[in-house]
Amino acid sequence: MSLPEKAFPVSWDQFHRDARALAWRLAGLNRDFKSIVCITRGGLVPAAIISRELNIRLIDTVCIASYHDYVTQGDMAVLKGISEPLLENGGERVLVVDDLTDSGKTAAQVRKMVPNAHFACVYAKPKGVPTIDTFVTEVSQDTWIYFPWDMGFTYQKPIADGHQG
Repeated sequence: MSLPEKAFPVSWDQFHRDARALAWRLAGLNRDFKSIVCITRGGLVPAAIISRELNIRLIDTVCIASYHDYVTQGDMAVLKGISEPLLENGGERVLVVDDLTDSGKTAAQVRKMVPNAHFACVYAKPKGVPTIDTFVTEVSQDTWIYFPWDMGFTYQKPIADGHQG
């Protein structure tokens, strides 16, 4: 797998800070969320942080596979839907959490299931922004975000040596 031209590596510390910043924004909405639905797998980590910060104990998952080789987005496959009780009233008082909205296709798929839910993610790309209600950081569409759970410790060449990451 070759590196994209624009790479945005995110450390565990940075991701934790950004997820907490998202929790602060959500807290400022003064909404009474009864549950979180995290979009797996990327939404699992921010959902854990947000659930702690907002004291939301009921967490469910919706499991959708769209990146089959970590580089290109393919056909969407819903592997597990949202629990029936959370679908009531179109997902009213449900907070849907993901790590990133890229094209917005995944969020659009989930929004069909819970049209009245509030959608939040840590990072957003321009094509995905219209599908999300709250996010923390926008990155360009051609930037690839390397999340801490996707990385190991390796030497990185300096940018001056032609390294793009």
